Formats: sequence, C-alpha cells, structure tokens
Amino acid sequence: MTGKRATKSSTQSEKALNYATPALEKGLDVLELLARQPAGLTKSQIARELHRTVSEIFRMLVCLERRGYIAQLSGERYSLTLKLFKLVQEHPPTERLIVDAIPVMHRLAHETMQSCHMGVLEGSRVVIMAQVNPPANIGFYVKLGSTGDIMEAASGYVILAYQKPEQLERTLAEWSRETGKKPPRDLEVHLARIRKAGFEKRASYLVKGIVNISFPIYDDRGSAAGALTVPYIQPNTPTMRIDKVMEALKQSAAEITVAIGGKLRSAK
Repeated sequence: MTGKRATKSSTQSEKALNYATPALEKGLDVLELLARQPAGLTKSQIARELHRTVSEIFRMLVCLERRGYIAQLSGERYSLTLKLFKLVQEHPPTERLIVDAIPVMHRLAHETMQSCHMGVLEGSRVVIMAQVNPPANIGFYVKLGSTGDIMEAASGYVILAYQKPEQLERTLAEWSRETGKKPPRDLEVHLARIRKAGFEKRASYLVKGIVNISFPIYDDRGSAAGALTVPYIQPNTPTMRIDKVMEALKQSAAEITVAIGGKLRSAK
C-alpha cells in the first residue's frame, strides 16, 4: 500500500511540473532579461532576445509597466524599476539582516576609515543589500542595489565557499546556464583555501589599487547568509593598517552573525 501511495505522489509531482503557465513564464523571462540589461531594451530587442514576436510580449510589457516592475525610458527602452529590490528588502529574513547589519557596519566604517558593504546571493549573482561610507573626503564604495557576477567578486567566492554541497551545485549550474561558461578549473582549490583561512583577501577583480577583504555572515545552519566586505584602499595619510582592518571586519561579521541567530564557524 505504501508503494502505491509513493508512486501516486510521484506521478502527481511530475504532472505539477508539467503544468503550462505561459503568461507567468513570459513575465519572468522579461524580468530576468532586463535584470541583465542596465541600459534597457526596446520591445523589438526584448522579443528578439526571447525568441518571441513583439505581439507575444506586448501585453506582458503593459502589465509589468502598470504594476510598476518596469518603466519606459527615452528611446522607447524598457528597464527594471526598484520595485523588485524593495520587495526583497521587505522579505522578513532580508529585512532583519539589513537592520542588524547597518549599525555594525557604521561602526566598522568609522573605526577603519574604510567603506564596507554587505552582499547576498540572488540566483547566481551577488546583490549589494547594504553599504556604508566612512567619514572621510576620499573613499571607494559599491553602489547599493547593484549586482555582480559571483565569479568576479570576493564576496561571491566567500558565499560559495560556505554553501552546502547541493546548494553550491545548484548555484554553479545556474551560473553556467546564465553565462554560458564553465566554472574555473581551480574553483574547488580556491574555495578550500577560503575555508581554511576563514575569509577572502585579494586584489579587486575589477578595479586596480583595491584589495577586497571579505568575511562570511552565517545563517542558523552554518551556511553563508551573505558576506561583509571592505574594499581596502591605502591613502597617503596615515590610516589603520590592513591587518587591523581585517580583525575589525572579522569581528563585525561575527557580530552580525550572532545578531541574526547564525551559527559561527571556525576556519578549517
């Protein structure tokens, strides 16, 4: 009897996966496409990229614009609004993470005279959910709400290093699907090195003269809920040494972890 029930349940699950939701699929396709196009796209460009006709996506664009998810820019280009970002911020776990992190980040920025930002994983990209500047005239910062390739960010590698194996596999599969690339050959060696050290410290992938230092923020299962990063710059005037910045950053990431009920882990 148990076998029959299991077979029936499996069949129902398979049917559920096959249910057609073309309107929803088209809407999500449009949002995901525009998320990768900061300059926006015209109706014709969207249709071409999605291999659909303009008439197929016209109603979808009207609906998404009416609901405030996209807006029409000059030159008849459509672009994402901040509505999705606001929805993510209103999600209770994310909201709590931001609320608990901001005071700690302000103290860190004032203590080190360096900017800092907190990134979380969204699909296969890193999203900057919080950012704080130091009380100085000169500094380097990452734009709040911006996204970056997980393979081009210190915070991305830190988050990958502290994902569960099955979660890491899903993330890498989605990254490969979106970019059409294969993960770096030395990825596992890189992630193992981060786990051993407990953090990532390396020259910026995108900006010369910046050393990114990133520590994980853990959730209640010991996986990375996000990463706290300082893009370290060395000004001509005396400032806190990089080793002292690293210690302050480590303590701040641990403080945020404890505040959200996360499980601290030691380096291996």
